[in-house]
Amino acid sequence: MVKFDIKDLNIWFGAVHALKRVSMDVRANEILSVIGPSNSGKTTFLRMLNRLNDLNQNFKMSGSVKLDQNEIKTIDPELLRKRVGMVFALPLPLPLSIFDNVAYGVRMHGTKNKKTLEEIVEKSLKEAYLWEEVKDRMDTSAFKLSGGQQQRLCIARTLAVEPEVILFDEPCSGLDPISTAKVEDAMVNLKQKYTIVLVTNNVKQAARVGNRTAFFLGGELIELSATERIFTAPADQRTDGYIRGKFG
Repeated sequence: MVKFDIKDLNIWFGAVHALKRVSMDVRANEILSVIGPSNSGKTTFLRMLNRLNDLNQNFKMSGSVKLDQNEIKTIDPELLRKRVGMVFALPLPLPLSIFDNVAYGVRMHGTKNKKTLEEIVEKSLKEAYLWEEVKDRMDTSAFKLSGGQQQRLCIARTLAVEPEVILFDEPCSGLDPISTAKVEDAMVNLKQKYTIVLVTNNVKQAARVGNRTAFFLGGELIELSATERIFTAPADQRTDGYIRGKFG
């Protein structure tokens, strides 16, 4: 089942043509890895999926981007961002307790019942592979967590508002290998319920977790295929060169 259907997408920021004639889909309950060198358009592509690019006053686009067959430009941005959550490269916990961090978005959407909030927070922390590490210190400041724990807390905060899609923008860029493995384990588990799009500069990570992989270069989608095929028999020499570290 197709979750996002993208046809002939062009994005400009002023005179800069950031994405060029991109046509592709994102399938439900898959992890789509998005790779490419700096300035290839991959983060612009990611931020397009929940209209974060709209916040740039120089942004302009043409083409079609549909979520569940509905043009995203017709969906209220706040509602869209509830359905399509995002986890950024650097963890951004709020200056609140662990509990209140996870409950924040749920409260903002109108849920006040204490028991309901406790159930949502526990469920979200379990899905983010963090519950066992924090269950006895829920009133502690989120800033006392390690960087890897803070990132999983941000994942839990995103999950708490029950999105349909989770966008990850280089979520492990500042994490050690153990923390990275925990975030990857969480992603693989989460795809049972959610659609995941992962932008990563770590091609090994893309290979480990992605069902399919998209390679962007110079604002163009060069290749999109099953991850195993991309990494063993890519159709384009530029894809092969990037994966082998010949440029990037």
